[in-house]
Amino acid sequence: MIDRETPVVLQTLESDTNIKFEKQPDKVTVHLHPTNSDYWCLDLPENMVSTHLSIIKNIHGRRWNMDWYIWEVPGTQLTMRFLAQYLTAVVKYTFQPDENIPERLAEPVLQQNNLLKTQAVARYESAVTAMEQMLMLKRYSRRTIKSYKNSLRQFIMHYNDIKPSQITRKQINAYIMQLIRDKHITESYQNQIACAIKIFYCEVLDQSDKVEGLVQAKRPQKIPQVLTEEEVARLLRSVDNLKHRFILMMIYSAGLRLGELTNLKLTDIQAGAHRIFVRDGKGKKDRCTILAGKTEQMLHTYLLLFKPVHWLFEGADGGPYSDRSVQAIFTAAKERSRINPLATVHTLRHSFATHLLEKGVDLRYIQDLLGHESSKTTEIYTHITKKSWDRIKSPLDDLEI
Repeated sequence: MIDRETPVVLQTLESDTNIKFEKQPDKVTVHLHPTNSDYWCLDLPENMVSTHLSIIKNIHGRRWNMDWYIWEVPGTQLTMRFLAQYLTAVVKYTFQPDENIPERLAEPVLQQNNLLKTQAVARYESAVTAMEQMLMLKRYSRRTIKSYKNSLRQFIMHYNDIKPSQITRKQINAYIMQLIRDKHITESYQNQIACAIKIFYCEVLDQSDKVEGLVQAKRPQKIPQVLTEEEVARLLRSVDNLKHRFILMMIYSAGLRLGELTNLKLTDIQAGAHRIFVRDGKGKKDRCTILAGKTEQMLHTYLLLFKPVHWLFEGADGGPYSDRSVQAIFTAAKERSRINPLATVHTLRHSFATHLLEKGVDLRYIQDLLGHESSKTTEIYTHITKKSWDRIKSPLDDLEI
């Protein structure tokens, strides 16, 4: 795989932006990076784009260099294993990689600071900070705190010239009404806003009388989207990348929520007992769910190739894999497999429950596997399953017409 004889061929013209690399028509060539020792340069010939671009895009931490028209990939053990796994027949190194290259690159810095610079700040931002501290003391989840902070910030910025303690109940109702009328917010988002405002006035300002009886929207009783077993199979078969297929298999085979998947640690997987520990799930509840046999088989291959250190699915910086990355994987697979276009990552969880019910698994076991506090939540799947439909006959068929 590694060509020890061929030297690096780099031709520098007037400036670094004009650096060019020797290209080979039927090989994916890997070059030393001329300016960054942490990265290598990977050239994908134009005639191989249609067949190999999707593979290149799955390399951990890859990025496109617009000046050189070449891919930059981390110079790591993980990249080498990936190239050996998926491009071994076509990859060609123009140098001998160092035996001591790192497993992965160090975590980039200042990402959080850059995000904070773009965050809008309210005139009375101290009110948002006070609620955040209260929610942290009550040990609310990170996601809930973030959602409530954003909702409260938008509310007090709407009345930016008024101290939050002086905003009236009439103004609170007017704000929510405007969002419903002008922005057509959903029932669930309306309730999130109402909860954030209610918690702020009750727990932070001690003005509970101001939000007493604040209207909560009635949620519509919608039946969730569910894929057929054949659609799930098509979805999984459409994913060539081992890590990406394994991610989707884990969600479907264990009925995981998106956040539960990205928060899985290596210690949460008990392959010998065929189970997965889900810690701090929705409502801060722990539970156990099943580790499927086929998922367990792929687990061993995945661990040998990617060698995660702490999280089962690690991002480019070594932290947990991002929710957005999982959503992008699912969306791409959905488009390739041409399944229900309305499906989301969460549809795999709904499909897991529905398929178990159709196979005769008791509803109480499904409730435990999903981590539902109430059996009424699980009962929604009885409205979806097609079990015994073939024994139901329409009364029209008995009419002599």
